[in-house]
Amino acid sequence: MKYIEAEELEQLLGYEELIPKINEAFAQDYNIPMRHHHQYPNPKEGMESTLLLMPAWDKGENLGVKIVNVSPNNSQHNLPSIQGLYIYFDLQTGSPKALIDAKKLTVKRTAAASALASQYLSRKDSKTLLVIGTGALSAELIKAHCTVRPISEVLVWGRSEKKAQTIIDSITIEDVSMQTVSSIEEGIKKADIISCATLSPTALVFGKDLRLGQHLDMIGAYKPDMREMDDEVLEKTEVYVDNIEGATKETGDLAIPIANGTFKIEDIKADLFDLAQGKKQVERSPETITCFKSVGHALEDLAAATLAFEKSEN
Repeated sequence: MKYIEAEELEQLLGYEELIPKINEAFAQDYNIPMRHHHQYPNPKEGMESTLLLMPAWDKGENLGVKIVNVSPNNSQHNLPSIQGLYIYFDLQTGSPKALIDAKKLTVKRTAAASALASQYLSRKDSKTLLVIGTGALSAELIKAHCTVRPISEVLVWGRSEKKAQTIIDSITIEDVSMQTVSSIEEGIKKADIISCATLSPTALVFGKDLRLGQHLDMIGAYKPDMREMDDEVLEKTEVYVDNIEGATKETGDLAIPIANGTFKIEDIKADLFDLAQGKKQVERSPETITCFKSVGHALEDLAAATLAFEKSEN
């Protein structure tokens, strides 16, 4: 059994290959169980952490399960908030084939799913990307979005301008300029695509600040009591998700307004299964504002793990 480390994953999972692989997975008719989502006390940090168990299998040879802990205070220990492993099995015999670093796998497949959604939903001439947040996902989101749209300017906002600058300094993309912004509102005024990936428990993106033609990529708010956007965002946008079952239960961005009656499940236009399988078509006008709410899906992990394993064997 091999171990695929983060450094190797960086080489194996280029977005030019990973994004189509994620699309291919959603285009298939899989029956993937809902992920297990458990809160547990973390007394030394004075808050709860989250355990996620995410199994998935295809109809051929592959089965996998991701075991992940999410610890929001890890930035204070110079660690990513996501820690874990992915176990990749032979479906026929149940034999483990690989252990894969789950931190890198997760940020890669999450960024790829966001870029895939952008391919379907954002304006094809989108040139300015705003990234809100300075966690492990931020740099990957920049690389992934620049793969599918002609991005020429990237703006990064973080509570720490120093961390935002560190993100920028870690990436070089030809013909793309990057700079920090002092406020989210300033970034939204300029952005064609807004990608928000934070651990904020309360809204950071407000409907009053949006302008026509934008695309929102909302990734944080991974618990039912967390939000990154307010109700007005939902009122002003056409809402899409990665998977309807998970998105309507696991994120406060949707679960709270659904419970309050300010948003209905029927208001969701489609999920990635619908789009990849051609069941729903996106007819975007220049004035439409689209919003993709991501909660993550075990199918994305399996697709990324399969690509990484297959390439590591060659």
